Amino acid sequence: MKNKRVGNLSACLIILSAVSLILAGLTYFIRPVVFYIAFPVAAAACGLTVWHLFHMQSQVHAMLQKAVAQLTASQRRFLQEFPLPILIVTGDREIIWYSDKFRDDVVGKKDLYGFNLNQLTRESLVDLCAPGGKEILCCGNWYRVYGVQKRENTTDLYTFYFVEMTALKEEADLYEKTRPSVMMIMLDNYGEVMQHAKESEKSRILGAIDSTLEEFAGSMTTSFLKRFDGDKFLMVVEERHLEKIIEGRFKILDDIRKIQTDGNVPVTLSIGVGRGEETLAQSEASARQALDMALGRGGDQAAIKNQSMYEFYGGISKGVEKRTKVKTRIVASALSELIQNADRVLVMGHKFGDLDCVGASVGLAYAIRTIGKQADVVIDRDKTLANILIEMVTKEGCGNLFVDPSEAMFSITENTLLIICDTHTVNLVESADIYNRCKTVVVIDHHRKMVNHIDNAVIFYHEPYASSASEMVTELIQYMGENCRINAVIAQALLSGIMLDTRNFVLRTGVRTFEAAAYLRRIGADTITVRKLFSSTMDSYQRRSRIVAAAQIYKKCAVAESDFYSDDMRIIAPQAADELLSIDGVDGSFVLYENEGVIYISARSMGAINVQMIMETLGGGGHHTMAATQIRGMEMEKAKQMLLEAIDKYYESHPLN
Repeated sequence: MKNKRVGNLSACLIILSAVSLILAGLTYFIRPVVFYIAFPVAAAACGLTVWHLFHMQSQVHAMLQKAVAQLTASQRRFLQEFPLPILIVTGDREIIWYSDKFRDDVVGKKDLYGFNLNQLTRESLVDLCAPGGKEILCCGNWYRVYGVQKRENTTDLYTFYFVEMTALKEEADLYEKTRPSVMMIMLDNYGEVMQHAKESEKSRILGAIDSTLEEFAGSMTTSFLKRFDGDKFLMVVEERHLEKIIEGRFKILDDIRKIQTDGNVPVTLSIGVGRGEETLAQSEASARQALDMALGRGGDQAAIKNQSMYEFYGGISKGVEKRTKVKTRIVASALSELIQNADRVLVMGHKFGDLDCVGASVGLAYAIRTIGKQADVVIDRDKTLANILIEMVTKEGCGNLFVDPSEAMFSITENTLLIICDTHTVNLVESADIYNRCKTVVVIDHHRKMVNHIDNAVIFYHEPYASSASEMVTELIQYMGENCRINAVIAQALLSGIMLDTRNFVLRTGVRTFEAAAYLRRIGADTITVRKLFSSTMDSYQRRSRIVAAAQIYKKCAVAESDFYSDDMRIIAPQAADELLSIDGVDGSFVLYENEGVIYISARSMGAINVQMIMETLGGGGHHTMAATQIRGMEMEKAKQMLLEAIDKYYESHPLN
């Protein structure tokens, strides 16, 4: 067959040669002397061009003949009659032969001899020769290409067989788009909203909720919604619709939040989605786990569990306080039974324990001792932020409550009960070795649930609406029996934890917070003594002021970068973050400091923004108004830039007011 590309080049060169001869001939009428020089040169050039064109045609023809000559007549007939389209290219990706079926079915009867394979695909020749073939998009259709490499003399030849799979690809795409995902929906504050509402108000609220959810489900033609409890719904939605819901960042959360009650309390939803599982049963189980995770993070958000990974959307509201103490009574009863069956109890908090962590641990350990069981607080006194509290408790004669982690390891038996306070993740506990050795574990925490939470706890008492772990322990003590008592010093330890996490009863305080504080006050907790636990030295105050002075405002956030480190940095950094919130127009504050190659970030807010979500993007976590993270192996400037990008990302999904 004629080489189309060579033919086009030949035509261009012939036209140019003719034009040059004509121009050279015209010089005779202008200046004969120039004609006698220019015309012979032009004629020679034209002759040389014709010779090269002929030689080029001969070379291409010889190459094609050489390639085809490798095949016998029966082989050539076999390739032409083979039911699959066939293409042969050189190692330089030049097309040298293809079957009639390839020309008719793949490239639409185009002549591609001499063209580069890049005209069809840019996949490498090695990938196209992979054992399982390679899927490519060619001329608007999908093919799986199988390749064979063969070397003839010094030439590499590649033979490719094309198997059309456009219809199969479309069916596969349709299958993926119609894969069902299970969505579990729960009203966060259904009981609280309905408890004091009038009958007419209940009907209006329920009607508004039902109509909003039905409209949400009705916008997806292939989904269905079913209520299976007063405050729970089950929804099955196809993958293509779920993708649109995710693109809209679960707008249904905002729509439900607009429903107001007579008390102006917004109704909120928690959504758990099981996605990408093999069966509906597995998707339903994943949806339940995702719903538990969403509720554990404070509600008013959606959690998607895709096999072993979680994605979160929403979460801009504070946790909804549960006014009933039924769960507290049940947990206290179960905990009391575990304590009675244990021969020893260890109470342990998180690393670098603060007043809330240590206060809750001390209160629970002392209460357990009053009912006749040995209980100790596991703490590393060299790595704690509550030394002043420990000194106060020790001075009042309760110093034997504390035990070093290395000493506690030798006392662990088969029946030792470990109670973990103020954290629910393995990598944050005071001693991972003690946790791994104890077979019976109880968790008491108020932070929003993280993905890597402790999953083997016999009791997982987790209330993200609670102000502090000290508040939760104070409630438990009241329901652990008549013999369970604490004295005034222990009450002050618990009250200090509540005051720390509420910033002196300013943030995250509910009815139950004040009830717990009132109980501690009745026992004899002295607020003046507790307030002294928060005092600092002049040097600490000056260092804190230095951090505050270095702060910069970025999108309603105060960001301060410390250029120094001190032994009390873990205390003054959060204090500086708290102080930055007093600046007008600041919704959140972030303090960065470095120690031994690790960048620490303390984040605080007054509730206008969710600093936990910002810290989670950097590998940390915490609470709605109090969070932190650690970044290893990175320079301060780079870490600060990552923080600013995380703030940008947060405001993209939660625009500035």
